[in-house]
Amino acid sequence: MRSPMSPDHPLQQDYEVRFDWAREGLRSIAQGAGVIVVIDAISFTTTVERAVTEGLAVQPFPGKRAEAEAVAAAGGFGAARLAGPRGGDGVTLSPSSVTAANVAAFGADRAVVPSFNGSRLSAAAAGFGVPVLAASLRNRRAVAQWILDHQVALGHRVKVAVVAGGEVRDDDTVRFSVEDLLTSGAVIDALGALGIDACSPEAAAASAAYTGLARATRHLFTASSSGVELRDEGQGADVELAAETDVSTTVPVLVDGVFRLVDPAALA
Repeated sequence: MRSPMSPDHPLQQDYEVRFDWAREGLRSIAQGAGVIVVIDAISFTTTVERAVTEGLAVQPFPGKRAEAEAVAAAGGFGAARLAGPRGGDGVTLSPSSVTAANVAAFGADRAVVPSFNGSRLSAAAAGFGVPVLAASLRNRRAVAQWILDHQVALGHRVKVAVVAGGEVRDDDTVRFSVEDLLTSGAVIDALGALGIDACSPEAAAASAAYTGLARATRHLFTASSSGVELRDEGQGADVELAAETDVSTTVPVLVDGVFRLVDPAALA
């Protein structure tokens, strides 16, 4: 029997566009990549896109909410403020909470946002020292265009690691999420439309899942395990926002630990 590969074992290295899941997959496919695309469609990366669109920078917290609350209580976030828990008042992890009025009332221009998967994945991706982009269905074409423009500014192609967060159970194991598969495939499809198309088999399969199911995306988001859970909790508006396709030109880029707008040439 072949020995199992560790998460640190590099995979898909021959391909321009790679795809894997969660922090373990990140460690395998981000090695040698020039750009990392993080996807946690319901809700973290959709919330980040909404926040940056409204002028609010987002600092992804590398731990869980209880840890973030302890840091906030000790004044450890400086001028930044901790976003509230989903379902709370004001700006929270919920994308539908990121309105112009809530951002104006937030009292800071940088929000610290913890999440079970997306924020921790983003913080881990920052350790590779390359641009990290927050992608959703809403901005998938804009993300692809940012990567192409970044390549043009560099004067050469770079390899792209697309990492789906998946859902995380209470015991920290990863659960498959259809919304992150479809969103990852949508980003890979948008990259291919711009000629960034030397895909690994894993990336090609994710893209095929999206292109084959694109017309059913909204239904699949709302009917998925994550979608049903949120709708049962009265958070159906978050699912609806996350299922909107190509409605945003905002590309949040993680620089110095904070997602904000960054020109692709600035990081060349």
